[in-house]
Amino acid sequence: MKINPLQLQAVRPLRPSAATAQQRVAEAQKVQDTFRTFVGEAFFGQLIKAMRSTQGKPAYFDGGQAEKVFRGQLDQALAQKMTEASADQIADPMFRQQFPREAALLDSQARDNAPGSLNDLQRLRRR
Repeated sequence: MKINPLQLQAVRPLRPSAATAQQRVAEAQKVQDTFRTFVGEAFFGQLIKAMRSTQGKPAYFDGGQAEKVFRGQLDQALAQKMTEASADQIADPMFRQQFPREAALLDSQARDNAPGSLNDLQRLRRR
């Protein structure tokens, strides 16, 4: 198969790159939030599922199908809350390893917005 170099000029990327620094930071933040949600809910969801599998059915007061549905929704809500509470300890180290460019971008943004940085001094200008 022969490639015509003139045809390569018409090829466009699937997703255009972010033009400004703010857009790149916003995109990296979106990737981090999605990664945190996925890792946390997958981890805690499996943890809760394994915990529930160790319990047998109660002899009395079994809610039947309605209780199974409610328990599934409860487990999902628990996994979401546990994810929000511990994302920085579980998901963030994995995020830094899987997405080093985005992690470095977010770290530099956090340093720039830290109290005492030069950006703080620029905000103190007189109007």
